[in-house]
Amino acid sequence: MNRHWRRLGFGSGVCRLALLIVLIPYTGCHLNPKTEPPHQERMSRRDINAVLSDHDDALMAIQGVVGVAVGLLDDDKTVCLKVLVVRKTPELVRRIPASLEGYPVVIEQTGVIRPLPGK
Repeated sequence: MNRHWRRLGFGSGVCRLALLIVLIPYTGCHLNPKTEPPHQERMSRRDINAVLSDHDDALMAIQGVVGVAVGLLDDDKTVCLKVLVVRKTPELVRRIPASLEGYPVVIEQTGVIRPLPGK
């Protein structure tokens, strides 16, 4: 074993094993960058409800938009912002952003939304 390691107190097999046990979990971070965003992006992204709250007035001001909500993509895992529209038109698709602050935006055609009678 290298004298440098012995000087640091890693001369025994037990110390080397303990060092490996401590370091191994850190080597597996972000093994698949395609499925998991970088650590910095995950940490800096604001809560989706705060993002919706900051943008709901602007989205609701677009003619044809009848609601906004937090939802899930078709994978039932990924959170997204949903913009509910009377009718999904090319004009609305152009005006509504594809994402807001890193969250995907899904346009969902719902038709006219009215309150229930007596409510």
